[in-house]
Amino acid sequence: MDSENTSAGARPHWDSDAFGGLYEQHSRCIYYLALRLLGNPTQAEDATHDVFLKAFRKIGQFRGDSDIRTWLYRIAINHCQNMLTAWHRRNIVSNADESLWETTPHRSDSPFRILETKELGERIQTTLDKLPEEYRLLLLLVANEKLTYEEIGEVTHQTADAIRGKLHRARKAFAAAFPKSTTTQS
Repeated sequence: MDSENTSAGARPHWDSDAFGGLYEQHSRCIYYLALRLLGNPTQAEDATHDVFLKAFRKIGQFRGDSDIRTWLYRIAINHCQNMLTAWHRRNIVSNADESLWETTPHRSDSPFRILETKELGERIQTTLDKLPEEYRLLLLLVANEKLTYEEIGEVTHQTADAIRGKLHRARKAFAAAFPKSTTTQS
């Protein structure tokens, strides 16, 4: 499948190789979105696989009115929201290790830089968790996924103008809630 088959207005036809290419192209972004929404790397990995399984099964329902990436994000958001409200999510305590913010260091990264990056990621996630779900989602889509206001509007079923206003409020709420420093003065 080539790029013109994945743009808005085109209805893709996939064989398993073409779908594998789609998975390679978008799975990392879907995983990171799921990770931010679910807060658990194991659940995010499972959600990513589920999203692509649903996409493969429902490709006949893709109308081509939007970009394939937007369609995949909508599936991912719906799936993650369903996971968050499911009975087992509310009643089972995860004992996953705290490797959520572990990163694979580059050869040039110092141990201090790795720790600093991990701490920043934890502060960002903690702040995002304090925000209303809609604000958190909008911030993730614009910052991490680099979607346009129009694409976010398609994903969330809102107008681009509504997205602009809500993003403005979400950014202000994030800035007000974000801890400026992790050190305390003695």
